[in-house]
Amino acid sequence: MQDRAYPSLAAASRIWGRIGLLSFGGPAGQIALMHRILVEERKWLGETRFLHALNYCMLLPGPEAMQLAVYIGWLMHRTWGGIVAGVLFVLPGAGVILALSWVYALYGNVGAVEGLFFGLKAAVFAIVVQAVGRIGSRALKNGAMVAIAVASFAAIFGFGVPFPAIVLAAGAIGFLGARAALPAFRGGGGHGTIGKVRVDDADTLLGREPPGNVAVNRRWAFRISAVFLALWLGPVVLLFVLLGPAHVFAQIAGFFSVMAVVTFGGAYAVLAYVAQEAVQNFGWLAPGEMLDGLGMAETTPGPLILVTQFVGFMGAFRDGGGLSPLLAATLGAALTTWVTFTPCFLWIFLGAPFIERLRDNAALTAALTAITAAVVGVIMNLAVWFGMHVIFDEVRTLSWFGFALEVPAPSSLNGPAAALAGVALAAVFVFRLGPVAVLAGCAAAGLALRLAGGGGTPPPGRVRSSPGRSAFPALGRRRGRRAGWRGRFPPSGPRGGRAGGSPRSPPRRGTR
Repeated sequence: MQDRAYPSLAAASRIWGRIGLLSFGGPAGQIALMHRILVEERKWLGETRFLHALNYCMLLPGPEAMQLAVYIGWLMHRTWGGIVAGVLFVLPGAGVILALSWVYALYGNVGAVEGLFFGLKAAVFAIVVQAVGRIGSRALKNGAMVAIAVASFAAIFGFGVPFPAIVLAAGAIGFLGARAALPAFRGGGGHGTIGKVRVDDADTLLGREPPGNVAVNRRWAFRISAVFLALWLGPVVLLFVLLGPAHVFAQIAGFFSVMAVVTFGGAYAVLAYVAQEAVQNFGWLAPGEMLDGLGMAETTPGPLILVTQFVGFMGAFRDGGGLSPLLAATLGAALTTWVTFTPCFLWIFLGAPFIERLRDNAALTAALTAITAAVVGVIMNLAVWFGMHVIFDEVRTLSWFGFALEVPAPSSLNGPAAALAGVALAAVFVFRLGPVAVLAGCAAAGLALRLAGGGGTPPPGRVRSSPGRSAFPALGRRRGRRAGWRGRFPPSGPRGGRAGGSPRSPPRRGTR
């Protein structure tokens, strides 16, 4: 162990605040940032302990980077250390997303803002395609994993199988494959070396042996878990009892609480599930707005899953139950953030004391490997869906024998959007620019196109469905086809057109 002073909780809080402000670039960038600061610079913990903690967090639902911060904070300063680390990891991004959501709701009709989001859609499409390749190169190591990914894509794209069912099926396949000792399900599922510098555990503040505070203590684990379980589900139960299950706040609390339990596989897999449910089943927002929300999350610090905060904001903005739209939206955003991230503390505090027992569990590792392979197919579905709705103004659904296939109308090709998407793909795969540079460049290009009268303008003869969704001018005309989508992303929001109208319009009465 190093002869350095052990940091106080206040000193550690400043480090966690720095990480929260700099945590751009999605889970991979955030994990690399924590490795550089905590392992290479501060030497709080070594490579082996860092990777072991990360591989444990990968077994959990929710954002693995945020949970890794909670776990390391707990290692350093027990319960309060984990709470401070998790809160500071999320808080800066949550504040920025809330401010951008206000701008989006109030000024989304302004041409300049409209142009910026037009460009962001193309950049988001390219970044999601890149995520498919990045995750696929790590997860699809043999024919069995490729088959799981293909089956996952076909299930969600063609048959509308819910994302949780895909995750459970893939996990069961991996678990049973490992128990049967099949070669395809041996090994894998974890991260390799993160940074360029490898730091031995013995040269760090925590040392090689487990700290005294991580000894298995069932009483502490169950007591603190009961507290966080009450903090998580208590408000959910109260909302259902006081407001009823049909109220938007109860629906937000219930849906995102379920999401916190079933969303394995990273931020983009979470996004696929949220888009599937929030766009189609609840009608909180339209496909174009889902792309706008992801663009916000990609350009701000914090977990990408903060896009859910924008979803809750827009859902409550349209149907606030008698409150002013902006007040309801702010409460909806806060509620979404609460029920999304509070369970992360529960998973860590409940399971972290027992982490050493999971280190070499081959069956759990195989289940994780299979789930990751299935997530590749889910994200591919997301990329195809994004691409069709970015590049084409009209997407039709062909259905037969329970199979539904989306086909874009060739005549509805949006030339400026297609060109911008091509530029974004080149920036990502040819010039290998980072996500922030790609998003900034595409936003600037979209603004320039809008000011020049190009981007965001519907083709002649088409009717724009809403002032703020320039890349989707035909969405508003396709309401009423909900049954043909069978659980996938619909062309527009259902429920009386709540998401099919103007995204910035006040909530309408009588739509529930």
